[in-house]
Amino acid sequence: MKTRIKAAALAAMAALGCTMAHAEGHYVPGVEGIQASSVPPPGVYYLGYLLNYNINSFRVPGTSSNLPGHNSGTVTALANRAVWITQHKVLGADYGMEMIVPVLRTSLTINAAGVSDSRTGVGDIYVGPLVLGWHGKQWDAVAAAGMWFDTADTDHAASPGKGFKSTMLTGGLTYYFDDAKTWSGSALTRFERNGRNDAGFRHGNQLTTEWGVGKSFGSFQAGVVGYSQWQVSDDHGPGASTKRSSKHALGAEFVYPIPNAGVFLKAAAYKEVKAEAGTGAYPKGSLVRFTLVKAF
Repeated sequence: MKTRIKAAALAAMAALGCTMAHAEGHYVPGVEGIQASSVPPPGVYYLGYLLNYNINSFRVPGTSSNLPGHNSGTVTALANRAVWITQHKVLGADYGMEMIVPVLRTSLTINAAGVSDSRTGVGDIYVGPLVLGWHGKQWDAVAAAGMWFDTADTDHAASPGKGFKSTMLTGGLTYYFDDAKTWSGSALTRFERNGRNDAGFRHGNQLTTEWGVGKSFGSFQAGVVGYSQWQVSDDHGPGASTKRSSKHALGAEFVYPIPNAGVFLKAAAYKEVKAEAGTGAYPKGSLVRFTLVKAF
């Protein structure tokens, strides 16, 4: 049993990489919420996502039970995202491109494996050469494609890198329930096809859905948000099993614009209500996010 617990803890550490150590793929759920599928008009934008993910437990592989002992972690990240929406049209949509460069501070305590480690560094970088944004009278839609590159360090338990590449496809819809667009509902789905790491192990593909229902009160918005993330195919390689991971969270978001400065400020908090581990141990916790959107 002791050997099994240690192996599970080590598997958990291997999963704690780039973009918030939040899951077995690269993408962090909870980054988007209200009007998540609405692409801005042509222009250049900076989006800074400041996130804190507090891990209060790890799931035992293949279960929804906690790993024994005191096991916790904290990950703070600033994901720097640059978006350029051009004047060009593709399939009737505004065409754009994007890049994400995350910087992370990860601290882990996993007593089951005798591990205490903290690291700061630049995480794996995302390049998205395809962003398409459609705009209707009472709806917006988005489709996108890009790749996460394994550019970050993976030498230590709390290193920021994942150690593999991932291809990510995105699609989503925002619908406005009234002509004044004071009520909105949005769902954004991302699919990641994970590559193999140097050891020949490949995490199963991952599907993430983020949603939000928002209400405008003048220029201010507030709403209920949430996310679900599922492993949708089996792991492959050394130590793989047919168990698949998943997690689900609920939260709230607030949005405040500063029109004269071309700035939007957003704040959100999420609590994960359910998590189940796959091949390796899996984190469960809470997420706080602050977002700055600046138009140039």
